[in-house]
Amino acid sequence: MIPATHSPASLTGLAGLAVSADQSRGRRYPEPRHPYRNDFQRDRDRVVHSRAFRRLENKTQVFTRRFSDHFRNRLTHTIEVAQISRTIAAVLGLNPDLVEALALAHDIGHPPFGHAGEKALDAAMRTHGYSFDHNLHALRIVEDFESRYADFRGLNLTFEVREGIVKHSRDYSADEHPELAEYALDRRPPLEAQLIDLTDEIAYHTADIDDGYESQILTLKEIREGVALFDRFYRQAERRRAQSAEKFLFNEALRATLDAMVTDLIQSTVENCRRAGVQSLADVREHSARLAGFGPQMDPERRQAKEFLYDRLYFSSDLQPEKDLAERIVTQLFDHWVAHPEALPESYRARLGEQPLPRAICDYIAGMTDHYILQQHETMIGG
Repeated sequence: MIPATHSPASLTGLAGLAVSADQSRGRRYPEPRHPYRNDFQRDRDRVVHSRAFRRLENKTQVFTRRFSDHFRNRLTHTIEVAQISRTIAAVLGLNPDLVEALALAHDIGHPPFGHAGEKALDAAMRTHGYSFDHNLHALRIVEDFESRYADFRGLNLTFEVREGIVKHSRDYSADEHPELAEYALDRRPPLEAQLIDLTDEIAYHTADIDDGYESQILTLKEIREGVALFDRFYRQAERRRAQSAEKFLFNEALRATLDAMVTDLIQSTVENCRRAGVQSLADVREHSARLAGFGPQMDPERRQAKEFLYDRLYFSSDLQPEKDLAERIVTQLFDHWVAHPEALPESYRARLGEQPLPRAICDYIAGMTDHYILQQHETMIGG
């Protein structure tokens, strides 16, 4: 909850730093304006109606083989990121349509089986001198793979959305990625894009604590000992509602944890911009560092939560068999198609004249859902 002394009305001073749809650098292939949707709203809608977005429903967030309607998948996680991002953008006076489009697109480049699948796919590519990066793959999806229009390949999104897909979570070197030169790699992305990696982290920190607790891999005692921010709010909930069941106290503490991180991100971003003296979007782009971020008290607590989740959940012995299976399936299928490219679908074989075989195989695997890759493994490799 935003304290009364920091009401939303008092935090809209960043409106002058927002990206305006009317001043967008436009699309690679010019299109007529829509009568009642601005360009960023149209981009949001194009992402939502894409095949890549629909596939997120059947891609793992954390749990690969523990099928449950209660656990997040890539799609539900993406919706949570979009909700948090749009709220923050509105409070800050930034462009909520651009933020929403970026939030909805931020995970469409992920392969099946979550981070285990990404690790295995990158390792397979590196044996052939290439690599896999889910942000760069997301750009390939919106620029090339989605096939919905007769006049161009891809979704023909605005420059600002494509730039945000590339730059929202990290800075790329122009020397290492000359193919990204049009995205001004020597300049910062706008605040709308800078927010996405941070709202992503807020969403998965709280959601993964929730799912870890629900799966019984994480106990309440472990969470309270390992995440000081959560423990602080749990103690407050206990004092207010001493007779409530553990699950309700857990839920209240988790909601307060999420709210505190959102509030800190809002207030700290405002303070960072004030201290930097930025007055325009151009100032944001030319600044020496990113300006969206957490404050000096919240940042170490955020890092502690992240380290706890990596140590006790993502790399837990409980999930290791699932990760090992995921990595084995990805690696075996990749190697199979390297040895038997004729077994690839015709649409991927047709691309071999314009890209190397490992990249075509990587593109095929990265687009798969968890269900589909399991079917392919059964068909191509066997049980």
